[in-house]
Amino acid sequence: MEFVAVLAISSLFGGMLLFSIGFGALSFKLLEGKVARRFIRETFPYFYLWVLVNSLTAALVCYFVNKTSFIFLMIIFLTTIPNHRILMPAINDASDSGNKKKFRNLHGFSVLITFSHIVLSAYCLSFLL
Repeated sequence: MEFVAVLAISSLFGGMLLFSIGFGALSFKLLEGKVARRFIRETFPYFYLWVLVNSLTAALVCYFVNKTSFIFLMIIFLTTIPNHRILMPAINDASDSGNKKKFRNLHGFSVLITFSHIVLSAYCLSFLL
């Protein structure tokens, strides 16, 4: 069961790291600005669904393996819901309305949350390795 927990958390950690850092940055490097923005906007809901499914799956497995990891993974799961349902639409609205200051603040907050999720998932892995 511990092996399954390591795989589940690794999947969460690697997916978040690849999408948020690699995929996002490469989109703006390789695509025209307008196309990249639309592409990112269309794919981020899938990113959040990925985080929701993987964090919950990893949490359920860790419930039987490591309670500390379970708690941190549930924090990732629970904080992803408002990030996906409230913050992401607010970021899109700020961008659409041209409110650059609001966009920067909301986007920065979103980045901080995602970065904390990546760190928390790495921390969860440290309990199992």
